[in-house]
Amino acid sequence: MESTILAAATPFNPTAEWLEADGLGGFASGSVSGIRTRRYHALLLTATAPPTGRFVLVNGFDAWVDTPHGTCSLSSQRYAPDVIHPDGAQRIKSFTIDPWPCWRFELDDGTVIEHELFVCHNTSVVALAWRLQTPRTGVSLSVRPFFSGRDYHSLHHENPAFRFEGTAQGVQRRWQLYPDVPAILTLSNGEYIHQPDWYRNFSYTEERARGLDYTEDLATPGTFRWDMSKGEAILILAAEGHENGVLPHNTSTENIFTALRTAEKRRRSRFPSPLHRAADAYLAQRGTGKTLVAGYPWFTDWGRDTFIALRGLCLATGRLEEARDILLAWAGTVSEGMLPNRFPDHGDTPEFNSVDASLWYIIAVHDFLQAVEDKPRKASQKVRSTLQEAIEAILTGFAKGTRYGIHADADGLLAAGEADQQLTWMDARVDGHVITPRIGKPVEIQALWLNALHIASRFATHWQELLARGRTAFQQRFWHEAGGYVYDVVDVDHQPGMVDAAFRPNQIFAVGGLPIALIEGAQAKCIVDAVEQRLWTPLGLRSLAPDDPSYVPHYQGGVWQRDSAYHQGTVWPWLVGPFVEAWVRVRGNTAKAKREARERFLAPLFQHLDNAGIGHISEIVDGDTPHTPRGCPFQAWSVGEMLRLELSVLSR
Repeated sequence: MESTILAAATPFNPTAEWLEADGLGGFASGSVSGIRTRRYHALLLTATAPPTGRFVLVNGFDAWVDTPHGTCSLSSQRYAPDVIHPDGAQRIKSFTIDPWPCWRFELDDGTVIEHELFVCHNTSVVALAWRLQTPRTGVSLSVRPFFSGRDYHSLHHENPAFRFEGTAQGVQRRWQLYPDVPAILTLSNGEYIHQPDWYRNFSYTEERARGLDYTEDLATPGTFRWDMSKGEAILILAAEGHENGVLPHNTSTENIFTALRTAEKRRRSRFPSPLHRAADAYLAQRGTGKTLVAGYPWFTDWGRDTFIALRGLCLATGRLEEARDILLAWAGTVSEGMLPNRFPDHGDTPEFNSVDASLWYIIAVHDFLQAVEDKPRKASQKVRSTLQEAIEAILTGFAKGTRYGIHADADGLLAAGEADQQLTWMDARVDGHVITPRIGKPVEIQALWLNALHIASRFATHWQELLARGRTAFQQRFWHEAGGYVYDVVDVDHQPGMVDAAFRPNQIFAVGGLPIALIEGAQAKCIVDAVEQRLWTPLGLRSLAPDDPSYVPHYQGGVWQRDSAYHQGTVWPWLVGPFVEAWVRVRGNTAKAKREARERFLAPLFQHLDNAGIGHISEIVDGDTPHTPRGCPFQAWSVGEMLRLELSVLSR
C-alpha cells in the first residue's frame, strides 16, 4: 500500500494544531501531539444546520499496539490536575499535513506505524487508517473512541441519560447518544468488543488559560481491534443524515475507504498551492448556497469577516461563482440600509450592530464586478442589477440616517455610534462595557464610506456631490499636523472638533487596502512610515502604539483581561493586507517595491504557517515579543489578506 507519509514532514511541534474542514461548517481538529487542548478539538464535529448547529460527536480516542515485545501506546490524554497518560505522544517521530494529517510512530522494538486522518468534502465523514511501514506478524491495534454528543461550545459530564448501547448491521454500527443529537455511524474492518465505560476529568489547557471551565467526562462504548498483519486498520466515522451517500451498504469497508481516499486526494491535488487549499477550508454550505466561516474552531459566518476575507479567499483565487453566490445571498438581508453583522439563521433576530459590515460589502461587490468585467457568464445583467440595488439601498439608508446614530453629516462624512454600542471592527465588549467605543467619525469608516460613494457614483451620479464634500472634509479634518499622522476619530462622542489622537492602524485605510486612497503624496508616505515604525510586527500591525498608556502587551487571562486587550495593542495579521498595499503604493507600485515588500512582510507570515494552526494564519498575536499566536488559530480574513497580497497586490 502506498504510504501517505512524506519524507519532508513538518517539523515536530506538538502544540501546533491541525484542521480538517468538511465544507459544511463542521470540522475535525486537534493538536499534533494528539492531546486535546480545547473543547473544540474533535474527530467528528458536525454542523446540523450548516454552518451552524454544531455538535461534537466523537472527541478522540485511545490507541495502543500489542507486539511480541509488549504493549505500546499511540495516544496521550491530559487529565486533571495536570497528568498526561498514556505516553503515546512520545513515540511520534514525524508529522505532515500534506495532503492531510499523517503521523509516523516508532515503537520501542523498532516497529513503525503510520496513521492518517482525513475529512471527506461535503460530508460529515472522517476516515482514519493505521498501517505497518514494514509488514510483520504478531502486531494488533486497539482503538477505544471517546463520545459525547454535545454542543461544541459546551463540555460533557458523566450522566445516566447517556446511551452506551448501539446497534449493528454488518460492519456498520450505530449509536444514538441522546434523543436530539445526530447518531454516530462507524465502519470498521476489525472486530468490535463492547466495553462501556466513562473516562473522567479530561483537562483542556487552552480553556484553562482563557479563564473558562476546562474539564470534561467522555463516554466510551467499547474497543475496535485489528490484526495489523492483515493490512490497514480502517475506522470510518460519520454523523447519520450527513454522510451524503458516500457509505454504501453493498461494498466492503476497504473499498469504501479506498474510494474516499482516492476522491479526496484527487480533489486536493487540484489546488495550485497550500494557501489555495487553506482558503477552501473557510468555504461552507449555507442552505443551497455558499458562505464563509470567519474562523475555526469557534466562529461561524459573520458579515464583516465575510466581505473582507472574500476578496482573497474567493476573488484572488478565481472562485468567482462562490463569491457571486455569497454576495447575492447577503444582498437580500439589507434592512434600513444595514446588513446584519451575522447571517440571520431561521428564527433568529438579526443583529445589526455594525457600521462597517455594509460598507465592506460594497467594497467586495466592487472587487467582484472588477474581476468579472470580461466574464459576463460569471455575472449576468440581473446579477449586476441585484448587487447595485443592494449598494443603493445601503448608501441611501446611511445617508438619510439609520440605527445607532449612523448618518451622513453636513460635512459629507459618516457619523456613527451610541453609548454602550460597539459598531466598528474594534468591537470588544465585556459585561456591557465597550472597550473601544470610537463614537463619532472613525477614520477607517470614512475611508470605507468615501470609497463606497466613489463606487456607487460610477453607476449613480447623484452620489458625486456627497463624495466630493466628504473627501474635502476628510482632507481638512483628519490630518494631525503636529503628529504627522491621521486622527483615529474626529467629532468624538458627536462633539464637533473633539479628536482622538490615539495612534492606531485604522489610518492605514486612508492609503491602502481600498480601491481609492484618500491621502496621497508626502502625507501618505509619512503615515505609512509612522505605522511601520510604531505598529509593525513580523505578523501584522498592533492595534495600538506601545507608548500609549492603554497599551496591553499580551492577550491572556480571563474573559475580561482578554477582551480588554483585544484592540489595545494586540496584533492583527489581517491588517498586513492594507498595510503592504499602502507601503507599495507610496513607493509607486514598482516591481522593486513589490519584491522588497514580499521579502520583508510576507516571509514571516509564511514561517507562521507551521507554528500555530498549521497551513493557516492566526486571528491575533501578542503585541510584545515573542508575539505568541492567540485567538482562533485558523482565521479567514488573515488567510484571505495574505492571498490577496500574494496573488493580486504584489503580483501585478
